[in-house]
Amino acid sequence: MKPPISVATPTVARNALVLIAVVTTAAALVWLADILTPLAMAIFLMIVIDGVKRYIDEKTPLPHRWAGIAALVVVVLVFAGSIWIIVNGAAGFFGQASGVSSNIGPRIDQILRDGSGLFGIANPPTMQDLIAGLDIRSYLTSAAVQAQGVASGAFFVLVYLGFLLASQGGFRRKLIAMFPERLQRNEAMEVFQRVRSGVEGYIWVQSVTGAMICIVAWILMKAVGLQNAEFWTFVIFIVGFIPVLGGAVAGLAPPLFALVQFPTYWQAIVLLIGLQAVLFVVGNMIQPRMQGDNQNIDPVAVLLSLALFGKMWGVVGMFLSTPLAVMAMAILAEFKGSMWMAILLSGDGAPYANEDEKATARAPVRKVKPRDNPPRGKAADPAT
Repeated sequence: MKPPISVATPTVARNALVLIAVVTTAAALVWLADILTPLAMAIFLMIVIDGVKRYIDEKTPLPHRWAGIAALVVVVLVFAGSIWIIVNGAAGFFGQASGVSSNIGPRIDQILRDGSGLFGIANPPTMQDLIAGLDIRSYLTSAAVQAQGVASGAFFVLVYLGFLLASQGGFRRKLIAMFPERLQRNEAMEVFQRVRSGVEGYIWVQSVTGAMICIVAWILMKAVGLQNAEFWTFVIFIVGFIPVLGGAVAGLAPPLFALVQFPTYWQAIVLLIGLQAVLFVVGNMIQPRMQGDNQNIDPVAVLLSLALFGKMWGVVGMFLSTPLAVMAMAILAEFKGSMWMAILLSGDGAPYANEDEKATARAPVRKVKPRDNPPRGKAADPAT
């Protein structure tokens, strides 16, 4: 039997302290969820506004001093437009669904009979049997509470965003006061740049691939005649920012609604096959090519981040799970005691895009002192 691997005591103690700090931080995030959730969303929006500002500043002839105002207006208009689409789209969806509601019960019973016939079940259950044990009133009450929480959370997000934008001007002065030495200040700015580029890259990739999926989905839904296709298209785009679960909702929700709307099954089959095909192509061929080194996150880490932040912060945590994982990897990679955690979070074991360049940048610079006397046998150069 081989002896156990000996590990230095300081290393074990340091890693144990890091693990305890992570667990304590997670407990604090759960305890302060009501305060930190809108703050995290506001920081996320501020990063988006900053990215739009730099794009406007670089790609448009607009003066630099107006780029920030233009970016804020664009983001606010997109946010207000999203709220308008959700409200009006949901109203139209439920209004059109009311025409189908009278046929929901018989249609579901027919689906259950047809499905049971395929498996040889003689007495299939009915819709009434399935919902008999469900407390519909409690679910509606919970949905109303969640809707109220979303409304109040959106208000606090805007409040936090306003204060963050107002204090953004003093960020550089605070950074200089926190890190007086230039080397430390450059390292802190490097961490911030990596976090910002990772979040912006994630938003860009998800937006472009989501638009591709939405175009194909809208064509398919219009082709089969699904009601309120525009609302479903917007839902597919929004849930695309949730890893794993977003793809499941986008690929299954429209076909399930098509089962209820149409008296035949081919419409749902076309939507199911078409949506699953486009999700597979985009998720396995297009999206990996668009993702750069800033999104070098292990898929298991993405799944665990989704479960962790979804448990702590609900739907908002699901939306922010991948950007928060990118932030965590960038910050943990900057400290020797937590580097092993950044390596575990990374997809290829290298938290940085180029470890050689990072090592070179962090290597101490040797200062060469001028010699007072020249070497023996050589005359001093007058130029020196």
